[in-house]
Amino acid sequence: MNEALLYEKLDNLVVQCHVCEHHCLIHDHHRGICGVRENRQGTLYALNDGITISCAVDPIEKKPLYHFLPHTKTYSLATVGCNMACPWCQNFDISQSPKPKAEIEGVEITPEEHVAKAIKLHCPSISYTYSEPTIFLEYALKTMKLAKAQGLKNIWVSNGFMSEQTLDLIIPYLDAINIDYKGNEENYRILCGGSIDIIERNLIKLYQAKVHIEITTLVIPNVNDTVQDFERITNFIVQKLDKDIPWHISRFFPAWKMINSKITPISSLELAQKIGRQAGLTTIHLGNVW
Repeated sequence: MNEALLYEKLDNLVVQCHVCEHHCLIHDHHRGICGVRENRQGTLYALNDGITISCAVDPIEKKPLYHFLPHTKTYSLATVGCNMACPWCQNFDISQSPKPKAEIEGVEITPEEHVAKAIKLHCPSISYTYSEPTIFLEYALKTMKLAKAQGLKNIWVSNGFMSEQTLDLIIPYLDAINIDYKGNEENYRILCGGSIDIIERNLIKLYQAKVHIEITTLVIPNVNDTVQDFERITNFIVQKLDKDIPWHISRFFPAWKMINSKITPISSLELAQKIGRQAGLTTIHLGNVW
């Protein structure tokens, strides 16, 4: 546990966290929305700093990244916690486990150990993934700096709801990112606790910084599967980013609070693909279609 980055001290032992766009006002002995940043007598601590809940070697295509170091392995790591609460989360057991004030699960592994393991396992990259890397910024950033110094590439798999201050810290060390672009404001605001405007702002900033970007949309029946949803996503990518940015259209399978929902029909993915092509996207991949 170490003092957090990107926060300010206010009156009456209150602090305000600026690591993501919630900008949580956190009272003494309370945590932010993510469940891993806690105010202790006016100092904000990152409880998950140095505590790994999962690390593994994955095909880089699992992130998914199909056009960055293809056919290589990536060393993946995560802590518990997330700044959203998407009801379909596949990794809810680690993303939601610290809420409201549960113990921080995991094992202590130093950034140096992670980098050494990645090199030993012949992984040319490290991915900060499984949960939301924004909320383990301190841990990720230390690891990213060491990884870059050793010639490794750094990858984030993110919901894209980080603050601009966080982006400013990571961009010098970030090589590639896959952002989950969910498709409409109601989806973000009501179901997940976010904002599409923030995600789009961050995508533009990452694109301008020349970070390799791939975008994933998990298509969910009656959530974000309309023609209007697909047009919003594809028009944004083409008009504000680049028609050559890869778009991964992923099939939903029931999980967590939506365990009783229907599996996305293949026809919905094909509709999204058709609309994407009509908008001018050149690189579209369908996922979870086995």
